[in-house]
Amino acid sequence: MPKPLSSPTAVLLLAAALVSGCASRQEMTVGSIPDDYRTNHPITIAEREQAVDIPVSQADRRLKGSQRSIVQNALVNYRANGSGMIYIMLPSGSPNEAAAYRLSTDIAAVLRRGGVRPGNIATETYAVQPPDAAAPIRLSYYAMTAATGPCGRWPDDLLNTAENRHYANFGCANQNNLAAQIANPADLLGPRAPGEIDATRRGHVIGDYQDNSQSVSDVWREPRSRQAEY
Repeated sequence: MPKPLSSPTAVLLLAAALVSGCASRQEMTVGSIPDDYRTNHPITIAEREQAVDIPVSQADRRLKGSQRSIVQNALVNYRANGSGMIYIMLPSGSPNEAAAYRLSTDIAAVLRRGGVRPGNIATETYAVQPPDAAAPIRLSYYAMTAATGPCGRWPDDLLNTAENRHYANFGCANQNNLAAQIANPADLLGPRAPGEIDATRRGHVIGDYQDNSQSVSDVWREPRSRQAEY
């Protein structure tokens, strides 16, 4: 037969139960920890400076095909995502300074023919260090661009893995590469409007389908042995 508890013992046990019930509890929800690299390194859309370099040699007198293609590619991006001024920045104090000045007139002509207003084209110079370097012509303009923050942050000790979380720089390069592949940053904000249907192509496809498909009467005229073959 169990021995009954004395009154002092019962009171102490009741007090201990009440005190333990008032103790604070620390609850951790694993899903709330910000450990997703897409959250730590989000892709944002903002107006950022775009710079394109055009190599120039001392003997250049007119734009070559490779140089012209660089200018035209920058022009396509400017017309799609850019606005405002586009600067033709020429090297100052370099051996190819005179050649860069000659090519700047051709570059401005390509931009004007591409639809850029003459008032939005400006020519500036920049200092070259060291002075013996063959510095390029630089096209600079602002455009809506998708990008992330700078990579290479190592604020914490990599060996501190008690919480089993990613290090701060994890996934940054992947997000930067993904942002660089986005041709139209507006695609991240929402879907585009559907384009117009090519009526000629649609009629051609439907005509081919009708010409090559069998009618119901043709199927019934086939021998039963051929109908049973699957």
